[in-house]
Amino acid sequence: MKTGSRAYANRLRRLVYSALFLALALLLPFLTGQIPQIGSALSPMHIPVLLCGFVCGWPWGLAVGFIAPLLRHLLFGMPPILTAIAMAFELAAYGAFSGLLYRLLPKRPAYIYVSLIGAMVLGRVVWGCVQFVLAGLQSTTFPLSAFWAGAVTSAIPGIICHIVLIPILVMALQRGGVVLNGAAVDAPVGPRRAVSPHGAV
Repeated sequence: MKTGSRAYANRLRRLVYSALFLALALLLPFLTGQIPQIGSALSPMHIPVLLCGFVCGWPWGLAVGFIAPLLRHLLFGMPPILTAIAMAFELAAYGAFSGLLYRLLPKRPAYIYVSLIGAMVLGRVVWGCVQFVLAGLQSTTFPLSAFWAGAVTSAIPGIICHIVLIPILVMALQRGGVVLNGAAVDAPVGPRRAVSPHGAV
């Protein structure tokens, strides 16, 4: 029962942390929006989604990333629906890839940066693909120059902010024992059977 209780506690903690990251994704744009010129360019919704992937694991990061922009559109009318759809897939990719890469790579500081940058690149590729599809559905175009402007040029403040801030936060959460990515969640909930050299007893 001890192993099962620990697995249940980890699942519950993941749920609580994911809810917290979702709330932050909804609220942070209000704070950064107070910064003239670069507030929206800081991509505030990306931060809690990426952290959710690192802390809770890729399925939770994917779910929070997909839900956050759509829920924010429903609650506050922003971002606009087409932007929210593209962001849903983009942020889902951020949360999924940050969690997956962090789980697979060694738990050393350098690899936190590798996981983060890998997730940021792959998320932007997903965003570009979705934008291309949406443009086709509207009988418009989405050229490479538009992708570069949206994914890189206008996002430079956010890219710098994320690369500086997120690894520091992940390392602090590691030291605090908050990171659950990689912790056992599928352990049996019932008592283990004793095992002898001749088989289970």
